[in-house]
Amino acid sequence: MHELVERGHIFIAQPPLYKVKKGKQERYVKDDAELNAYLLQVALENTRLFVTAGAPALTGPGLEDLAQQYTAVMGSIQRLSRRYPLDVLKKIITMPGLDDAMLLDISVMQNWFAELEQRLNNDEQISSQYEIEVKPRTEEAKWSAGIIVSRHGISSDYSLNPEFFESGEYNSMRSLGEKIGDLIGEGAYVQRGDRKLDVASFAQVMSWLMEEAARGQNIQRYKGLGEMNPEQLSETTLEPETRRLLQVQIEDAIAADEIFTTLMGDQVEPRRDFIEQNALLAANLDV
Repeated sequence: MHELVERGHIFIAQPPLYKVKKGKQERYVKDDAELNAYLLQVALENTRLFVTAGAPALTGPGLEDLAQQYTAVMGSIQRLSRRYPLDVLKKIITMPGLDDAMLLDISVMQNWFAELEQRLNNDEQISSQYEIEVKPRTEEAKWSAGIIVSRHGISSDYSLNPEFFESGEYNSMRSLGEKIGDLIGEGAYVQRGDRKLDVASFAQVMSWLMEEAARGQNIQRYKGLGEMNPEQLSETTLEPETRRLLQVQIEDAIAADEIFTTLMGDQVEPRRDFIEQNALLAANLDV
């Protein structure tokens, strides 16, 4: 039925992933990103951050921009953690920023990774042990950092290359680190309404605020349309005024047929090979 697709008549319903209810108020939320954005909005209501005991409060757009940047970077780190150790990615935010000239100097990088290794192993909240060795690579006289993570007697190997530090993800991590690295000082605390918490890092600020935002919220997660009641289906997926639809378009019919045959055909091996080659690239997987 090619004409149905070519004329734009085929749509995929996109039901919400969550329903959030507090008291008598409830709302449907599309996905994790929208849920985090909603909780962040709730968390920042009537919130003040005092970065030192005597500093004026950080509120409004300034605090909101910083919190949104932090949330975006944490989301990026979660995606990258399929390929790199999560603790390493988080610790990189606290490290001195690297520029192009530093990335070309292997001695600078050896010292930088030695400091990263020390910070990881000295962090009492990290249960793994880390060994990092920077070795030169033949191509373009660059280097590669081999990372060995040991936990409960089991070791795992990873590597970080200059390409990682040339990526947009790293630039966002470095930018965030420059803003929050020395932000929290002695006597810092965060206050939301009449509740207050002494804090030692911006990560602690965000963790507490998100917990406060979720307090009293009933968050229901749907695994599919089959978990919805008829009235919920009507409100979210069938109602023309509020439903979300994704139009089916085929730019390359031959490529579409090939991928459909690979994933849905009778041959198991091509499907398994596809999964093995693309597993780490999956960004929208619900298990």
